[in-house]
Amino acid sequence: MRLRNGSHAAAAPDDRAPVAIICGGGTLPFAVADAAAMQGRRVVLLAIRGWADPARVAGYRHHWVALGQFGRLRRLAQAENCRDVVFIGAVIRPAIRGIRLDWATILLLPRIIRLYRGGDDQLLSGIGRIFEEHGMRLRGAHEVAPNILVPAGPIGRLRPSRRDEADIARGLGVLSALGPFDIGQAVVVADNHVLAVEAAEGTDNLLARVAELRKVGRIRSPGGVGVLVKAPKPGQDRRLDLPAVGPQTISGVIRAGLAGVAVVAGGAIMAEPEEVAAAADSGKVFVVGVGADPSQP
Repeated sequence: MRLRNGSHAAAAPDDRAPVAIICGGGTLPFAVADAAAMQGRRVVLLAIRGWADPARVAGYRHHWVALGQFGRLRRLAQAENCRDVVFIGAVIRPAIRGIRLDWATILLLPRIIRLYRGGDDQLLSGIGRIFEEHGMRLRGAHEVAPNILVPAGPIGRLRPSRRDEADIARGLGVLSALGPFDIGQAVVVADNHVLAVEAAEGTDNLLARVAELRKVGRIRSPGGVGVLVKAPKPGQDRRLDLPAVGPQTISGVIRAGLAGVAVVAGGAIMAEPEEVAAAADSGKVFVVGVGADPSQP
């Protein structure tokens, strides 16, 4: 099979092949890199300027790239013999005028502009297709580092109450209904009342919004009631955008006065489970991996 640009379709993934990690912000890229290296894979970070942590990146073989430098990124991956590519880490959707374009990206610009007219899932999936059309194999972070997936059951000492389980079921139902609209991956529910839905602001800012609503008296439920629920969107490309939970998420849950956080087991990633458990226990909140079926929290 040949693609329109003349390159061959990517071969089946080789779990021993070198892997390039396109590295955004946060700790997840480094957890994935460490897990892949422990499996004997050669890892190269392609770190995004302005997002990846320079101090952390320095500990790995790496190259720096700017958003919009698709040609440079492709050349670096090829030079490092990396056909497998992983996208991981925080990057806020940039304005097109703020992207530093190279010639390869300029040639793709009409297509990229069309992708920008949809939601994040459309944008990410479209960019993923561009990579694959140029001979790279797109891998999910959970494929090269399966140990970062959230397991089923509690993480830490506390478990959700029956009231919490009802809120979890409502949250999963809301996310399932909103998923086709490519809106977000998180919702906050308290006493069966939807307090907030994640949109473009991300989970940390969603929790900050709930904390502010509680502070000004717009939330009537007492502190310690309510759950942050996170789940992947139905039908989304899980190689590109799985929900994530980390210590910062737990801090936000505590500040928002919630009882805990529930995430779909096997459908979300957690880079620092020991730190998450310790933060949850210290803040007296629960963290639990649940089934995706709203009737089975």
